[in-house]
Amino acid sequence: MPGQHAAMRAPQRPSAARRLAAVAALAAAVAAAALVLIGIATHLAAVVLAFISLLICATGAWYAVSRRGAVRVIALAVVVASFAAFGTGLFFAGISVWRVILIVVLGGVSALAARYALRRTRGQLRADPAYLAAAGRPAHPVLIMNPKSGGGKAERFRLAEECRNRGIEPVVLRPGDDLLQLAEDAIARGADVIGMAGGDGSQALVASVAARHEVPHVCVPAGTRNHFALDLGLDRSDVVGALDAFADGVERRIDLATVNGRTFVNNASLGLYAEVIQSPDYRDAKLKTAAAVLPDLLGPDAAQLDLRYTGPGGEAQRTAHLILVSNDPYQLDHPGGRGTRVRTDRGVLGIVAVMIADAADARRFAALEAAGQVRRFPGWAEWSAPRFEVGSGGPVRIGLDGEALTMDPPVVFESRPGALRIRLPRRALRLSPAARTAQVLSGSTIAELGRIAAGQAGPG
Repeated sequence: MPGQHAAMRAPQRPSAARRLAAVAALAAAVAAAALVLIGIATHLAAVVLAFISLLICATGAWYAVSRRGAVRVIALAVVVASFAAFGTGLFFAGISVWRVILIVVLGGVSALAARYALRRTRGQLRADPAYLAAAGRPAHPVLIMNPKSGGGKAERFRLAEECRNRGIEPVVLRPGDDLLQLAEDAIARGADVIGMAGGDGSQALVASVAARHEVPHVCVPAGTRNHFALDLGLDRSDVVGALDAFADGVERRIDLATVNGRTFVNNASLGLYAEVIQSPDYRDAKLKTAAAVLPDLLGPDAAQLDLRYTGPGGEAQRTAHLILVSNDPYQLDHPGGRGTRVRTDRGVLGIVAVMIADAADARRFAALEAAGQVRRFPGWAEWSAPRFEVGSGGPVRIGLDGEALTMDPPVVFESRPGALRIRLPRRALRLSPAARTAQVLSGSTIAELGRIAAGQAGPG
C-alpha cells in the first residue's frame, strides 16, 4: 500500500543511545583538541622549532634521494641534524605525560562513541544482512599452498596436515608448476570451494579462476604482508584459523580488478616504485637499490616519466611520479586505517596520482602530511572510477600486488564489481583497520555526529 511504502521509506530518528554517543564523541574530541592547543600555546617556541626541523628534514630527504656523491652525504647529515633539532624541540616543550595520556584517552573515547553513533561497530556491520551470509559445508574443499611464501609459513604451521585433518584436499605448489593450471585442475576435479595459502599475487591468480567458475575463494594469510587478508578483516597471525572458513564460514561478494586483463586484489603502482622494483637486487637490498635508481628519476637531469592519463576533472596529464590504482579506494589520510580499505565491494577503482617536483614541494608535502591534510597538496590528485587508462610511448613498468611486471600501452585498469565470492571464518574480525576508524576529525563526520546529537532524522 502507498502509505505503508511511504512509512518504510521514512527517515528514522536516531535512538537515545546513539544521540548520547554522538554528544560524547563530540565533547571528547573538543576536550582533546583543547588540551593539544593549550600545550602548543604554552610551548610555542619549542613547537615552532620542531616544525621547522620537520621542513628541513624533508628538504634534506629530497636531496638525499635525488642526488649522488657529496650532495647526498651533506643532505643525509642535514637530515640527522634536523632530527636532533626535532628531538630538542620536543625535549624543551616539557611535554606532560599525564596530558598526553589524557589526550589519548579522550581521543579513544571519542572514536568509540562515534563508531557506535555512526553504526560502524563490528556488531552493527555483522547485523547487516547484505554484508555476510551463512555458507554451507563444501563437499570437496581444496587449498593450494605455496611452501615458500612468508618464509615458509605453510610448512611452519603444517598446513597440509591441518587440511587433511579437516577434510580439505591440500595441493602444494612446486617449482615449475603453473598456479593457474593447478587451480583449474582442482575445480575440474570437483572443488566447490578453493583457497590459496600464499602472498597477494598468488591470491589474485587463484581468485581469478574462482571468479571465472563462480566458486567461493578462501584466503589463508601465509604470505609475507598479506594486505588482502588485512582488508578482509582476517587475523594475519592466525594462519591455521583461516581454515575455519571451509567448514564454519560466512560468504560475501567482493570486487576484483584487472589491468590489461590480469587480475589483482590490492593495487597496481606505476612510476617511481614500479621503476625501483624492476631491479633484480631489490628484494635483497631495498634501500641500496632505491638509492642507486632514484637519482636517475628525480635528479636535475632526469627525464620525465612518460605516463599519460586523464585526471579527475577530464584534464590531460603527461606524467606523474606515482600513480596508484587500487581495487576499491584506500584510506590514505587518516592514521588509524591508513593504507587499508574501508570496503572491497564499492565497484570502483581508487586512483591516486602524485607529483613532487622539487625540494619546495617536498617541504609542502611533508607539512601537509604531518597535519593529516595530504589531499591539499597541489601535486596530489585522488578520485574513483570504474575504468582508468594510462598511455605511453613505450612499455610501462608496473608493480602489481608487489610483483614487478612490464606491460605494453595502453595500460587499461577495470573494476569487476562483485566478481568474487569470498568465504571467511565465522569468528573472524571481518573489519579492516580503515573500517574500524571512525574518522572523527573529518568535517563530514563531525556534521553527521551533530545531526545525530540533535536528534534529526536520517538514513540510519
